[in-house]
Parts: sequence; structure tokens; C-alpha cells
Amino acid sequence: MTAATLVGLMSIPALAVLYGGIVQRKWAVNTMMMVFSAFCLTLIVWVLWAFKMGFGSPMISTFVGRPETVVGPAGEQAQANIPLLNGLMPKFRFPEGSLVYFQFVFAAITPILFIGSVIGRIKFKVWLIFVPLWITFAYAVNAFLLWGGGFWAQKGALDFSGGYVIHLAAGVSGFVAAAVVGPRLQRDREKAVPNNLLFVAVGAGILWLGWNGFNGGDPYFAGADATAAIVNTNLATACAMMTWIIMDMGFGKERKATFLGGVNGMICGLVGITPAAGYVSGVGAIIIGVVTSAIVWALFGYLPRKVWPFNKVDDALGVVYTHGFAGLCGGLLVGLLADPGMIVYLGIGKSPDVTTAGLFYGHPRQLLVQAGAALTVIVWDGVVTFVILRAIGLFTKLREPDEVLAAGDISLHGEVAYPMEEPEVEAPFGEIPGEPVPDPHHHQKVLTDERSP
Repeated sequence: MTAATLVGLMSIPALAVLYGGIVQRKWAVNTMMMVFSAFCLTLIVWVLWAFKMGFGSPMISTFVGRPETVVGPAGEQAQANIPLLNGLMPKFRFPEGSLVYFQFVFAAITPILFIGSVIGRIKFKVWLIFVPLWITFAYAVNAFLLWGGGFWAQKGALDFSGGYVIHLAAGVSGFVAAAVVGPRLQRDREKAVPNNLLFVAVGAGILWLGWNGFNGGDPYFAGADATAAIVNTNLATACAMMTWIIMDMGFGKERKATFLGGVNGMICGLVGITPAAGYVSGVGAIIIGVVTSAIVWALFGYLPRKVWPFNKVDDALGVVYTHGFAGLCGGLLVGLLADPGMIVYLGIGKSPDVTTAGLFYGHPRQLLVQAGAALTVIVWDGVVTFVILRAIGLFTKLREPDEVLAAGDISLHGEVAYPMEEPEVEAPFGEIPGEPVPDPHHHQKVLTDERSP
């Protein structure tokens, strides 16, 4: 529950503050509303049917679980259990409610992450409809396939804490959603200036340290593997952040280190190590941090300018890069770097220790399995996101009208993030909103004052 609370803090307030600080001032309230509402909606759906779809008994072969509620006494107080994993890992020694809540905060952060792809144009009511449907038909399937003992879990796919289930899924779904909903206003794309870098720093710091619960909690037990996962997470992130900063200084357009660039590198490290945290050694963590950050830095600079469809789709905050490509890199690299010396679960009695091995440690098949699992998530989530949005689009427009997009928060929610800076009345033509109106007699007053003894 402590680890889950750390993960919950990564959504509220971390991503609300991080994204809310990166976007233009007029979208800060809308961003926070989308984050908090997604958190609420996911929990409601999760306990009513989605948790059991991801971590319950099979309904459709090894593809998805049977939807059932977990709001009764057993759903909160009975011993935790994932049916298809019985006998494959030590029995849980905590209640079902702990497992439900821990997995909920992972589910909630996934649609919250790809808010960054569609911010600044998607209708708020469309978002409220989309989130429950996406959790049901995309996330629950991903979770069952890789974590609930489904098809790819049975094939041996490794995703320690969500490089595929969360980050690759968020990157793909966000990119598809951005394409279907359409772009922001052109002037908003041209003036995409962060409104508060200090808020970005607060959000980024909580996100980084919250990741200790994200990766440290995923062995489900306090022990050596949880410790290793936390150390590896921080090590990979430090290496990734410095890699991005150094590449900005050496090869960037302006040859300057920027804080936003550093945050991008930080996120690449956190995402890249996520599928590998408890499976690789410290050496593997360093490699994943450096390689993932360098690859995403290069893709960030090249794809939006040169390659279709990346040069056509308005992915507002670049989620497909820092989460999609970074999650894919981390998932493939664990197929190379998984170290059999890292013990995930200690063997009990005659049972051997549970360990993993990648291509560099004599298990080349692992890389193929990782690639297959990634392809499944990419195709399934892309198709599901497209179909859900097209279905919603039959009943309402997905994008706010241009006049609403021009006004932002005040038109959508009747609130603004910085009310003292907003003009109380519309400024006459030629005046700058929020600036004091010049006093035409000011110059004469100054001259008079200067002449006075």
C-alpha cells in the first residue's frame, strides 16, 4: 500500500503539475481536470470489472480475464491471488485489496500519460467517455497478456513494471488519439511555451521518486530484488538525464543545456528501466539509461521533421517518444541484458530460484519473445484506440471548436490557473491584455514634478 501510494503520487499531483506547467497558461486547468478525472474514472471501472479482466480467471483463452467486481468483503480482505500465476511464484501474504489498489494506480497513470498527446484540443466530455472504454478494452487486455498469466506471460515475456503494459501502450494510444482528434490551433503549436518551469520541476521530482514505488513495489515482496529495482531505476535515470543534457550541449540546435530537455532525458531513463528494473544488474541499468536516452533524443530531433506520419501528427508533448519509443527500447534491451545472477524470487524447498536471462547471457529467444509482445501491444492498442474514438465521434465531435480552443480554460471550465494575471475585460484593439492602460497625462505630470523644488 505504501508503494501504491508512491505510484498514485506520480499521477496526482506529479503529472498534473508536470503537464500543467509545460502547457500554455490557458490549458493548465484543463490539464489538471483531465488528470484527476482519469484517476477517478479508472478506479471506478477497475473495482467494478476491469481488475478481474487483467488479473482474474481466463474468459477468452489466454487473452483476457472474466469481468467481475471486487467491491465485496472478499475483494478487499481475502488473500490476494492471481489464478494463472499460482505455483509460479510465492503465495501472496497480503489481502486482495492491496493487490487491487496497487494495480489500480498503474492502470490510472497510463491514460494520464497520454493526455500529453491530445492536450489543447480534445473535448473534456469525450475524455470522460474515452477513459473507461480504453481501460476496459486496451489496458485490461495488456495486463492479462503480460502480468495476469496470459499468452505472452506464458511465453516468458518480461515486463517488470510496465514498459509495455503502460508506457508503450500510452505512447501508441496517445499518438493514434492525436491523429484521430486532430491538431491544436496553429498559433498554439507555434507558441507552445511552458507557463511555469518551477511547477515542472516539482512534478518531475515527485515523478522520479515516486518511481521507487513503481518499480520497487513490483516484486510484490520487500527483499533484495525490490532493492535492486530501486537502485537500478535511479541509476538508469541519472545516466539518461545526463546523456540528454550532454547531447543537447554537444549536438543540439543552440548547443545549450535546457531543463525541459533534462526532464525528457529523465523520463526516458525511468521508462527505459521500467521493463527491466529487477531483471538486470547495475551495468545493465547504466546501458539502458544511456542507450534509451540517446536513441529517443535522436528520434525526437529527426522524425517530426522528416518522417511520415510523425511529421503530420500533433503529439503535443511528444509522448510517443518519451514513453512509446523509450518503453520499446527498454523492453527490447531487457531481452539482451536480463542477468541470471539477479534472483527475482528465492526458491523454497526443492523449488529453484526464479531468474531470467537475455541474449547476452545465452538466451537469444528472449529477444524474439520481447519483440512479439511489443508488436502485440502496438497493434492492439492502436486499433482499440482508433475504434473507440471513431465510435465516440459518431455522436459528438472529438475536438473543441476553434473559438473555444482560442480561449482555453476560461471557456471550458470557467477557471484560470493564474487569475491575477487575466484581464477583467477584453482589451481594446492595440492594447496588451493584462497590461495597465497608459495614462495620457503621465508625461506632463513627470515634467511638472521634475520642475518642482
